[in-house]
Amino acid sequence: MSEAEDRKPQSDEAKSAFDPEITSEFALPAGLAVPKAGGEPETTSEFAVPEGLDVGQQAAGEGEGSAFSLPSTYSAREAPAAFTPADGVPVVSLIKDLPWQDRMRTMLRMPVADRPAPEPRPKAEEGGLAVPRVLDLTLRIGELLLAGGEGAEDVEAAMFAVCRSYGLDRCEPTATFTLLSISYQPSLVEDPVTASRTVRRRGTDYTRLAAVFRLVDDLSDPESHLSLEEAYRRLAEMRRNRHPYPTWVLTSASGLLAGAASVLVGGDLVVFVAAALGAMLGDRLAWLCAGRGLPEFYQFLVAAMPPAGIGIALTLADVDVKASAVITGGLFALLPGRALVAGVQDGLTGFYITAAARLLEVMYLFVGIVAGVLVMLYVGVQLGAHLNPDAALGVTKRPLWQIGASMLVSLTFAVLLQQERSTVLVVTLNGGVAWSVYGAMHYAGEISPVASTAVAAGVVGLFGQLLSRYRFASALPYTTAAIGPLLPGSPTYFGLLAIAQNEVDAGLVSLIKAAALAMAIAIGVNLGSEVSRLFLRIGSAEKRRAAKRTRGF
Repeated sequence: MSEAEDRKPQSDEAKSAFDPEITSEFALPAGLAVPKAGGEPETTSEFAVPEGLDVGQQAAGEGEGSAFSLPSTYSAREAPAAFTPADGVPVVSLIKDLPWQDRMRTMLRMPVADRPAPEPRPKAEEGGLAVPRVLDLTLRIGELLLAGGEGAEDVEAAMFAVCRSYGLDRCEPTATFTLLSISYQPSLVEDPVTASRTVRRRGTDYTRLAAVFRLVDDLSDPESHLSLEEAYRRLAEMRRNRHPYPTWVLTSASGLLAGAASVLVGGDLVVFVAAALGAMLGDRLAWLCAGRGLPEFYQFLVAAMPPAGIGIALTLADVDVKASAVITGGLFALLPGRALVAGVQDGLTGFYITAAARLLEVMYLFVGIVAGVLVMLYVGVQLGAHLNPDAALGVTKRPLWQIGASMLVSLTFAVLLQQERSTVLVVTLNGGVAWSVYGAMHYAGEISPVASTAVAAGVVGLFGQLLSRYRFASALPYTTAAIGPLLPGSPTYFGLLAIAQNEVDAGLVSLIKAAALAMAIAIGVNLGSEVSRLFLRIGSAEKRRAAKRTRGF
């Protein structure tokens, strides 16, 4: 003991800690003998091993067990799911011959802990998986799909498919109207990696959209092993490729679309030519505004003025033509049917923020069309043009001519959407079938136009979904152009004309009818797509159970 310790006074407890002279209050007094109970051991316990029971000795290499220690037979490679609900996890059988959209959409609707792990794929890059590059590739693919008009659910399914093809199974993609983000968490104890991308430019090019779908399909195919470099190279080629149709073809298609639409509402050859000239002039003016950087609102406003101006000029010149058919035909090429269908589809599939943004875009574009047409109609009324709102009741029933015109509308619409040449003929036939269904129900069966439009749009959605599944491609190229003949151009024009003639009540009624027809188109297309999924094979009953959505409470 050191000198410092010697100088430090010790407490009574320290002095008496090991003093043998001090006894406990529970100690037996000296000289008192207590007899033992007959044959009972000196110490007993309820956890003591009974006498005669042989317990094997603990293995020498195994330490003391714990509730948190892994069993000796545990294998990480063959381990079951980490979390199991009380009623069990349904086994999801992802059939290989199904489109990747169905497989990825099914897993997206499942909780992260219930998703099956991806199969081992020899796709990882040398030196480890480059997670940031995979996320960047995923965002670039999602940007092309969202900018091309694809629905938010399909965009998320494609992003999830790309990540999963490279082994990133614990990822969550999110798609809104202008923002894409994706988060990947390697494990429960590691920090997540998150990346985002803003969609600033939107363009209509269904050829590029089809190429992106083929790339995602190849990435999802277990037989193909595309590296990141190869995927980036194909993505760069898609961006560099020019549009399949030159500018003069697009302008001519716009004119033919307007002329064919004017025939649908009772126009003759003179009306066809006048509507075509007005639409082509409006298309060129819109291109001029786009080149000067004006927003789309003003582009639509300017594009709507020439068809209305030509119709009013023919009326002032006392030419015996239907000015209403000229103006209505010019509106067909401008109505934002593609954005409307996408907006309603996002709302029906639960993406309400994206749906609200798309529908707001549709409203702005529609207001631009309304403003352009109203300006010309006010000018025409002030100049003394006699425009008759009741002319809508005098539509001539010419079934063969109207079916041919509807097919021409779908054909030119497909060209304006920059579709692949291999899909143009199919979508043209689909548009003819749609108008035949509408004409049979509305003209022959005298059913309301809203119900007839909804059924015809449902047929378009059904056929489009079947064709897209047959070719493992997007459904947009097979449905968007086919709904062209069903767009509510005539109610829109007559509503605007009534407002221009100070008949606001009648004008609002006609515009509400146009809105009802537009909603019928969008809901019918989506319903047709969902009906096709009900009757097609999508896997086991457990998989269908996993794909259910909530009931809203």
